[in-house]
Amino acid sequence: MKTVPVLGHAEALACVDAIRAELARRGQTAVIAVADAHGELVVLLRLDGAPLSSIGVASNKAYTAARMQRTTRALGQRIRDNGTDIAFYGDPRYVGFGGGMPVTIDGVVAGSVAVSGLTDTEDEEVAALGIAALLRHRQGA
Repeated sequence: MKTVPVLGHAEALACVDAIRAELARRGQTAVIAVADAHGELVVLLRLDGAPLSSIGVASNKAYTAARMQRTTRALGQRIRDNGTDIAFYGDPRYVGFGGGMPVTIDGVVAGSVAVSGLTDTEDEEVAALGIAALLRHRQGA
């Protein structure tokens, strides 16, 4: 029987804590979303001062990255390169903004991390820091 890795609450909190700390260090604010392999939220945190619109965007970035098993930036680039409308994918929650990243464990996408409220590049930078913290926590480091 094949076992599938699952993101737990403690791992999600380790991720969120790392991102919160980095955003505080930078003097920035954002919305942080961690989702399971189905794209459903495990944790959503809107930091003080983060735009209301970033709540939906962060959760949709996490949903997209998990479901499509790629970064949201990659999906957006594919859409732009092909001149396709995102509606082509058939799910209104899919987004192509940078900042949603899949979490891969043992070669399997176990979930995703997304950040919204900064530039796409900054969203991705802090999401990547969160993923690294999540994986360290998972390994017991």
